[in-house]
Amino acid sequence: MNYEKAIERMLVEPGKKIKLKSYETDFKSKNKGISREEAERLMDLGLEHMRSMQDMLYAEKKHSVLLVIQAMDAAGKDSAVNHVMSGLNPVNVKVTGFKAPTHIELGHDFLWRHQMALPAKGEIGIFVRSHYENVLVTRVHPEFLMAENLPGIDKVEDVKKSLFRTRFRQINDWERHLTENGTTIIKVFLFQSKEEQKKQFMERIEDPSKNWKFNIGDLKDRAVWDDFMEAYEDMFNHTSTKWAPWYILPADDRWYARLALGAIVYREFHKLDLGYPVVSAFEMEKLQEAKKVLLAEKD
Repeated sequence: MNYEKAIERMLVEPGKKIKLKSYETDFKSKNKGISREEAERLMDLGLEHMRSMQDMLYAEKKHSVLLVIQAMDAAGKDSAVNHVMSGLNPVNVKVTGFKAPTHIELGHDFLWRHQMALPAKGEIGIFVRSHYENVLVTRVHPEFLMAENLPGIDKVEDVKKSLFRTRFRQINDWERHLTENGTTIIKVFLFQSKEEQKKQFMERIEDPSKNWKFNIGDLKDRAVWDDFMEAYEDMFNHTSTKWAPWYILPADDRWYARLALGAIVYREFHKLDLGYPVVSAFEMEKLQEAKKVLLAEKD
């Protein structure tokens, strides 16, 4: 299986308009040539490489990595995060799940709380949902914008498409600023079919150990599925950029989604050409002096 070609099929090419129907939701349709067992072996190997690269990322402290995960409800966001985390040292990873904004957060611009959660140099940040909720949920449910108290918007009818075009530009500018200052941004959408979501919802209802995961409010978003797909398409077409492109991962088969996510993260890590810092001649001399002292110690 050609993994580079598989990843390229998931890429939303910057500057091109896409339709979600041209992307796969499952592994079976196009991605032949790999078994689940082989995928698990490759995932384990990828996690080992990821640990090594994270160690160099922290040692260099020149770059940071931000992984953005977007999806509809029950598409496997948590399991995707768990998979990535299993290959990383949690000390240098910051996972932030964004819920409805608080009163304090609503007192600032919509990017403020996301700026506050960014990883520092040498760190990895994971956004489960993200700043993109501000052009997805608020577009499908514009009544939520009323809480932001925006100039010129006094009622739901005042919300126009131009507002979201402005936010697309603001997000692109913000992400470009971040990448130019050393942050690699990896944006993935876990693309699940409506049928698979129904299956996952039914499992949550029927399995007592999963009852807590089900929120009756999730059906509200399911009822406007097509509106969300339209919002996602528009978002991809305006915010998949050269500096921060989107990847659409088939998520009906979660093991394959995890394999794809690991491959994308590994590829972006590899582009950084990470390495351990080389000490100066003066520092090397001090290291050798320390070595002599240690060797001279009596057991």
